Amino acid sequence: MQGVNDPIDRALLNDWQRDFPITERPFGVLAEHLGTSETNVIARLRARVEAGQVTRLGATCAPNTISASTLAAVAAPEGRIEEVAAIIGAEPGVNHSYLREHDWNLWFVATGPDRDHVDAALARIAERSGLRVLDLRLVRPFNLDLGFSLRGEDPRAPQSQAPETDVLQPGDRAIVQALMRGLPLDARPYATLATTLGRDATEVMARIRVLSAARIIARLGVIVRHRALGWRSNAMVVWDLPHEAITRAGPVLAAHPGVTLCYERTPVEGVWPYRLYSMIHAQSRKDALARLTEAAALPELQGAPHLALFSSHCFKQTGALVAQERTIA
Repeated sequence: MQGVNDPIDRALLNDWQRDFPITERPFGVLAEHLGTSETNVIARLRARVEAGQVTRLGATCAPNTISASTLAAVAAPEGRIEEVAAIIGAEPGVNHSYLREHDWNLWFVATGPDRDHVDAALARIAERSGLRVLDLRLVRPFNLDLGFSLRGEDPRAPQSQAPETDVLQPGDRAIVQALMRGLPLDARPYATLATTLGRDATEVMARIRVLSAARIIARLGVIVRHRALGWRSNAMVVWDLPHEAITRAGPVLAAHPGVTLCYERTPVEGVWPYRLYSMIHAQSRKDALARLTEAAALPELQGAPHLALFSSHCFKQTGALVAQERTIA
């Protein structure tokens, strides 16, 4: 874990990416586990945010439950990469934007409170850039936890149960949006969050527990910037497999060591045939390619055409947009 030598900081950034306590003074709970004080835990997290190693302490959301999202890509000419990336990043619903090694080189995730919002964002990007936008919609997830083990192997199995959307109530969207922006780093963060929402803290914590148990909140905890922590060789690997074969290959690939995301998406006929996606995060390109070689040797993937699109630059990384905001003029 590059730049994080202190054992308390290492534990804080690795062990609390999930299952952050939903209680009045959660940092006190972390302090008990880490053998330090509540104020020290808060100060350490603030320092890591300021250093750019932590995005926020907050939530990730199961896709297409309380909001809508899609993966998209454009082929920006070399001389226009920065310009087009700025157009993409100006959309508030774009929460991840990366430059990758391929002709289709700018990849981003567009989010919004509903599909119409996402479609409108993609249309604006296409109009303002003058470029075709590939809309690669999610078909089914195999691992979208988004947690990232900083110590190597993560023994946690991918989540296999679908979110329970029937628990949703009016007001939940505002809570999730606040958690996407991040919990305040103070002694009573849920009380502070509740005040900004004009709601009771006990009620807000109860709803967060319900949404977490229902897997609508996929993860609540420290959201790290893996590149800033030394994991800079990151490849999105796309596999050309038919839908039926992905039924077998997806769960196996999702559980393979080194694979941090895995899902099926719609192809684009005549342009982009790939349906199965996986992310590999490593500290070196050699290690990433070794992981890919191991994955490609799995019986369910042997002989499947695939591409490794290594990330070369991160333009944007923030929480998803789940509540309506003012549309860009």
